[in-house]
Amino acid sequence: MTGTPDRSAGAPLVARRAVATIDRGIRTRVIATLTRRFGDLDRAEDALQDALAQALVTWPQTGVPESPEAWLTTTAKRRVLDELRRENVLAGKLGQLQTDSDRAPVPADFGDPADITHPALPDERLGMYFACTHPVLRIEDRIALMLRFVAGLTTPEVAHALLIPVPTAQQRLVRAKKRIKALGVPFHPPRADDLPDRLGGVLRVVYLVYSEGYARSTGSSHIRDDITAEAIALARTLYVLLPCAETAGLLALLLLTESRRPARVDPDGRPIPLSDQDRTLWVTAMVREGTALAESAAAQRDAGAYTIQAAIAAVHAEARTADDTDWAQIAVLYRLLEAHDPGPVVRIGRAVSVGRAFGPSRGIEMLNRLASNPSLDRYRPFHVARALTLAELDDHDGAAAAYRRALELPGNEAEGDYLASILAGLTQDS
Repeated sequence: MTGTPDRSAGAPLVARRAVATIDRGIRTRVIATLTRRFGDLDRAEDALQDALAQALVTWPQTGVPESPEAWLTTTAKRRVLDELRRENVLAGKLGQLQTDSDRAPVPADFGDPADITHPALPDERLGMYFACTHPVLRIEDRIALMLRFVAGLTTPEVAHALLIPVPTAQQRLVRAKKRIKALGVPFHPPRADDLPDRLGGVLRVVYLVYSEGYARSTGSSHIRDDITAEAIALARTLYVLLPCAETAGLLALLLLTESRRPARVDPDGRPIPLSDQDRTLWVTAMVREGTALAESAAAQRDAGAYTIQAAIAAVHAEARTADDTDWAQIAVLYRLLEAHDPGPVVRIGRAVSVGRAFGPSRGIEMLNRLASNPSLDRYRPFHVARALTLAELDDHDGAAAAYRRALELPGNEAEGDYLASILAGLTQDS
């Protein structure tokens, strides 16, 4: 059902505004629905773009529909079916496609869906997350695929999340899509028994999605609340669906981190460092829930990387002031975390915590050992960590050079303005 038609001169503007409000959640759900039905990510994305373009033509005449998502889904489905007719592809199955919107074509190699028990996941996108973790795909391709087509991040955002160049991210996406098409990988959720084995990849993508919203890699603002809210909602759903230490740990980590949201930016939208935040503004309810979940996760035998990260966030939450932070305990936790995840970002965190606990000389020594890592040289937070540590050592020239390098790298404009202001202060003092 559509809304009341608006045939006034302002109708096109109303339609454009309505299309502009179609958020990532709606777009990814539409793509998930289309992909489950037709088994083709490229077709799904193209069909959605065509439906959005059609909305700009139709809605000024008919009015904005009561459910734009349903309208877009129906229009996009019709677009794909028309395309299949024109191409005379899958002609023998077209009648089946028109009557069974939930079944994707599955070749014999992957089994008959009628013989498989698929869980009714409570979120269409979550079903796609699990579907994109099919074992025939390389691990790095699965994560890139989920970030781009299920989480709705742009290719540059995917590259930033994975600490890889944009061309590498593009290659992974193309490779994954070709393999999916060649092998006929189904886009229905996996068997219930397979969910735990695929959980790790899904947890990582939800974590990376939250990270992109927490500190954007592009754009004018520092934070995207819609992305962080979506990641928390998915983490909560995962915890209900598969309660274990790591789902509890991820949810705890996100809640404890998100509890700082009201104190994280100044009136101009520029980021406020954790050490300078007004902790009275932190959301108490989130701190309590996150801390309880972190303690519960830590007591379980299958505790892993997300549980340890939640424990680190809990230590920060327990400190009444920045000076009260138990950095020695955090340094120990980072050492344990590195045993689970020896990646470069974890090593940055460990170096910073050691510097805080045992002196900036120890911290800069550890950071300098990471400087030869090419992925970190392209990672703005690494250079910011070096700049802060060098400033604590009164090496203002070194700190200024690190801030200049940070400003050369991708990041949001609000963060760039903040870093530029610190750099200006350093150069004035020197």
